[in-house]
Amino acid sequence: MTVYTTIDSPLGELLLVGEASATAKGGTALSSLSMPDQKGGAVVQDDWSRDDEAFDVIAAQLRSYFAGSLTHFDIEYATGAGTDFQRKVWEAVDTVPYGTTTTYGRLAEQLGLSRAAVRALGTAIGRNPLLVVRPCHRVIGADGSLTGYAAGLERKRHLLDLETA
Repeated sequence: MTVYTTIDSPLGELLLVGEASATAKGGTALSSLSMPDQKGGAVVQDDWSRDDEAFDVIAAQLRSYFAGSLTHFDIEYATGAGTDFQRKVWEAVDTVPYGTTTTYGRLAEQLGLSRAAVRALGTAIGRNPLLVVRPCHRVIGADGSLTGYAAGLERKRHLLDLETA
């Protein structure tokens, strides 16, 4: 059964969506974290159940992150989202350390992709269903510019500023 909740954050109200999991801390594996006006963000469905308590552990980690006291999330992600290529890209994004950035080109190189595949890599990053906790905000343009964040560049800047404060 799919459950959801919303929590307030410095980026606006976050929509958390998950599935019950016997192995996840708190019992819920996160399948989506979306922000208001996010391109491709999740929308509450009729067959979902609101369950605020199911997200207590995840919400506590997010609050600690936004307070500047958490640098690594310990959240189980629900399986099944994305294509094989997208999951490969998302796994690489997960390796970008807190407080640092990488470029689309470096990430493509890390994955053994050609320069021509950088656009596909960017598209895969843009389909990341787990904003904030899967740190696609840490991927920037080759010239250091902020590019491509589904929830808006002002939120990307906010997250990068938070991590380098």
